[in-house]
Amino acid sequence: MQQRILDEATDTRVSTLCLGAMPFGTTVDEGTAFAILDRFVEAGGTTIDTANCYSFWVPGGEGGESEAVLGRWLAERGGRDRLTIASKVGSGPGPDGGAEGLAPAVIRTQLEGSLRRLGTDHLDLYYAHREDRATPDEETLAAFHEAVADGRVRTLGASNHAAWRLAETRSLAERRGWTPYAAVQQRYSYLRPRPNTSLPEGGHVHAGDELLDYVRSHRLTMFAYSTLLWGAYGRPGKPLPEHYDHPGTDRRLRALSKVSEELGVTPIQVVLAWLIGGEPPVVPIIGVSSVAQLDECLAAADLELPGELRRTLDEAV
Repeated sequence: MQQRILDEATDTRVSTLCLGAMPFGTTVDEGTAFAILDRFVEAGGTTIDTANCYSFWVPGGEGGESEAVLGRWLAERGGRDRLTIASKVGSGPGPDGGAEGLAPAVIRTQLEGSLRRLGTDHLDLYYAHREDRATPDEETLAAFHEAVADGRVRTLGASNHAAWRLAETRSLAERRGWTPYAAVQQRYSYLRPRPNTSLPEGGHVHAGDELLDYVRSHRLTMFAYSTLLWGAYGRPGKPLPEHYDHPGTDRRLRALSKVSEELGVTPIQVVLAWLIGGEPPVVPIIGVSSVAQLDECLAAADLELPGELRRTLDEAV
């Protein structure tokens, strides 16, 4: 699997596909998680995404389960130096019932917990999982920079941020001589929600044209989550969420079907190839619950869409 530079200063690299570890330890048992991780690494994958809050909302979950499973796998298999591990802070449950936020004390405490559960002394990529407008940006960014300066984090990222907030915080960091966000993680897939629709999942922010343009012009690395829309591409009879119910979805599904049939590959593989080869190029975070599902995704890593077929997909709006 090909690699690309995430951060030239630290020579941090990411693989074409990123494995999402969110369900590990809750809806995906540890044995299955180990098998998925083994297969991903065997195929040349190096980049694994988790968060301190995964998955507190699942019955019986408290948060930290995903990191703990990943930590046990790392301890058993080794090879930490060959991997790029990403985690996040900011979306865990806070004491007032809302999100934990991005206050300096939260960042320091939660980073310590993530490192302990993962059994590592550093994260390759650490995200602000969501915006926290109640905490001054100066305090948040200073705390993140402190984590980079002391070697516990190599590269910073922002997830679920509006484009103008991303630009604002990056400018502030650069003025103060702090480490700016170099990666962006946003919800994004071939199908798009109905315009002006609020996503029902708390904290999710969909990448729009403005954010994509900012990522492109500033040469940031874009990661996308929910790329496979919970299996809807692979199961034609499975209904899409209500906010995808609009004429553009029908047109895009027809285009997707046409391209899939012409290439002799699955719709999932076309969607992943469309993301990987786009402008800006996107690193899809793939969430799977079996090795078989992973293998279907892995086949997309080297799939290149001919220009005319990419135009067929792009022009279906």
